[in-house]
Amino acid sequence: MNILFICTHNRCRSILAEAVFRQQADINGSPLIVRSAGSQPAGVVHAESLAALERHNISRKGLNSQSWNEFEQWPCNLAITVCNSAAQESCPSWLQQGENLHWSLQDPSSLPGDQNTREAAFDTLVETLQKAAEQFTDRLRQDGPEAAIDSLQQFGATLSTKPSH
Repeated sequence: MNILFICTHNRCRSILAEAVFRQQADINGSPLIVRSAGSQPAGVVHAESLAALERHNISRKGLNSQSWNEFEQWPCNLAITVCNSAAQESCPSWLQQGENLHWSLQDPSSLPGDQNTREAAFDTLVETLQKAAEQFTDRLRQDGPEAAIDSLQQFGATLSTKPSH
C-alpha cells in the first residue's frame, strides 16, 4: 500500500507523518511505502521537525520538501491531507484515484511562545502520529487494508473534535 501525506508546504506535519508511518511500517514489517508532498513546497524541511524526529529516535533519512507533482506517476492508494489549507485546494486528478482522507493537524511551527513551547508541540504531534501509525499497521496486519483505512478515518474524526488553540 502506498500512502502520500499532503500539506501545503511539506515542511512540518506531512514530513512528520511520513517519517513516523515509515518507521512504524519498518517495525511491524508492513508492506507500506510512505511519502509526503506539498502543493506549494517550501523546499526545505523545518529544522524543528528534524529535531523532534531526532528526539524520538525516528530516521530522518530521505526526508525532503517536494511537490505533489513529483508523484503523478506514483500509484497512490491513500492520500491524507494534514492541514486545512491543503484540504481546500484543488487536488490533481491523479490523486483522486485512491482513497482520500483529511486530518486537521495543528501546525506546531506556528504556535506562539518560546522554544520549549514549540518543542513540546512538535513532540506531542509526533506522539499522536505514532499512536495512529501503530493502530494502522496493526489493523493492516490483522484485518486488511479496508479496516486499516477505517482506523485512519476514525483517527481523523477525533482530531476535529479537539479544541483548537
